Amino acid sequence: MLDQNDLKWIASTSTELNSVLQQVSRYADLARRHKGEHNYIDLLGERVELATKTAQALFDRVTSRIIGSPSRNPGAGTGPKLSVLPSPPAVAKESRVGVATEPLRNGKSPSSATLDIPANVEVKNPKGNREYILLIEDEPEVADLAAEMLAEEGYRVIIAHDGFEALKIYQSARKQIGLIILDFFLPVMDGDAVFDELRSLNPKVNVVLSSGFAEQSKIAAMLAQGLRGFIPKPYGRDKLLEQVRSTLDAGRQSSR
Repeated sequence: MLDQNDLKWIASTSTELNSVLQQVSRYADLARRHKGEHNYIDLLGERVELATKTAQALFDRVTSRIIGSPSRNPGAGTGPKLSVLPSPPAVAKESRVGVATEPLRNGKSPSSATLDIPANVEVKNPKGNREYILLIEDEPEVADLAAEMLAEEGYRVIIAHDGFEALKIYQSARKQIGLIILDFFLPVMDGDAVFDELRSLNPKVNVVLSSGFAEQSKIAAMLAQGLRGFIPKPYGRDKLLEQVRSTLDAGRQSSR
C-alpha cells in the first residue's frame, strides 16, 4: 500500500511532470511559429523523452505499491506496463569542454572539476576562481564588455546570445551557475519568456534583469515572480559588480 513517503514523492513528481508538459506545449508552439529558425525540435524531443520517463516512473511506483513487488510476492507486479509514446530518436551529443562543477565556497570554486556545456559556447575566463555567471545578451559589444568586466574580477562567464541557447546551457549546467544576467529584448523569446522557462527548470533560479527600455509593469511582474534584481542600461563597472556580488551573497544566505 502507499505510505506517506510514497504520496509525497507522487505529488512532487506529478508537479514536475506537469511542468515538463507545459514546456512541451511552449516549445511546440515556438517550433510552429519559427519553423527552421531555431532547433526547437531537439529541445522539444528532449522534453517529451523526459515526460515519458517521468510518467513511467509514476506508474511503476504506484503499481509496485498496490500490486506488490515480485521479490515479496512471486507472480505479482506482472501487470501491463504503462503505454507511452516511443521516445524520439536520440539527438547526437555535442562535444563538451571541461569547466568547474565543485560546490562554491566563499565566492570561489575549485578549478579541478568538470561541467558539461556545448563546445561551441563561449566561456570567458574559464580558469577563474569565482562563480559561473550566465550572461544572456544578444549585442556582441555589450556582451564582450560585460564579460570582460566580470572576468577581471575572477568570475567565469558563459555567454549566450539568445534565450534558446541560454536554456540549453542552463539545462546542462544549472547546478553550477551562480547567477544569470538576462537582457530583456532578445531574438525570438523576450526576457520575460526566458525567465518563465528558467523558473520552470528551477523555481529558485538566480536572475538579474538588464535593460534600458523594458516596461516597468513587466519588470514589476518579474520581481514578484522571484527576479533578484535589475541593472538599468547603460551600466558601468561598479554598478555591475555591486549588483552581481550582492545578489550572489543574498542567494547564498537564503539557501542556508
